Amino acid sequence: MPRLFYLAWWQLRAWCGRKAPLQSVIFILDKCNLRCKHCSVYAISTPRIKTLAQIREELEYCYAQGSRFVDFEGGELYLWRDNSNAERPYDINDVVDLAHKIGFWNVTITTNAQLSFVGTHADQVWVSMDGIKEWHDNIRGAGTFERLERNIALYAQEMEDGRWKMEDGRCKKRRAPVCVNMVINNENCDSIDATMEYVKANPNIDKISVNFHTPFSETEHLFLDPDKRNAIIDKLLDYKRRGYPIMNSRSGLKAMKMKNGKTLCTDKYCWITNFIFSDGSRAPKCMGYTHGVCDRCGFSMGGEMSAVGRMKFDTLISGMKLRVG
Repeated sequence: MPRLFYLAWWQLRAWCGRKAPLQSVIFILDKCNLRCKHCSVYAISTPRIKTLAQIREELEYCYAQGSRFVDFEGGELYLWRDNSNAERPYDINDVVDLAHKIGFWNVTITTNAQLSFVGTHADQVWVSMDGIKEWHDNIRGAGTFERLERNIALYAQEMEDGRWKMEDGRCKKRRAPVCVNMVINNENCDSIDATMEYVKANPNIDKISVNFHTPFSETEHLFLDPDKRNAIIDKLLDYKRRGYPIMNSRSGLKAMKMKNGKTLCTDKYCWITNFIFSDGSRAPKCMGYTHGVCDRCGFSMGGEMSAVGRMKFDTLISGMKLRVG
């Protein structure tokens, strides 16, 4: 109940013109173990890796701004370590624990699932999955889908067997749901039907979040034709109507459509989420804004924030179920 009062208070202040974030995205490193076609993190010769002290300061800043939900991003989060602790290196679970201690209601982590995430302390695990089998491997590298599938299954099995315990004795009683995060582009757009069927049939996956490729510099070739993108959104809306586990709300999906070469959602409501990047820089909106590609935004978050800002009931209910419980 206190959380509902807070959300009502946050909304009231938003109506009065106070643009305070409700959600934060914090990038804690830009080191990765893959070479994905749409990403250039792997090319960074000296990757930036934040300390736990830096992350604490950023979390406290976001919380003071009004944020109550935080998503941690990389790079690959399971490569993150801080060796300042004498007993053992800090790992991603220490980051999640810190966020909970500060007061964040919901903490998510994003991983490419090439490493085991058994024992996560996060409230939700978002696995990057760009199609199934060869579709995923074509974008992220040979063998990546097999490892992803194995690690998701291992996580589910460990939870079912009641063996969810880290070597250092830390454990968590409740299983965090695993959701997959797909980015649709020119090279995997034909895999949507197979991916939807796979997710629906997989008892180890809770939901799928669908994004479209945003054409950052040197990745423009992956950008989907607007008419094809709109047709895919219509297909996704039909899948959602038929009960497929798509995380995006109907209003959020509709906001991602394009007209005259531009997305229907604008950056008008993107202040709902603030961002802190791996170099420590802070922005009230995502990297699409800083790179000037908002008019071709493909982030599901952009569509959802647009729908929240326009008080779309289905999006508000969807967000409550996802984040507040």
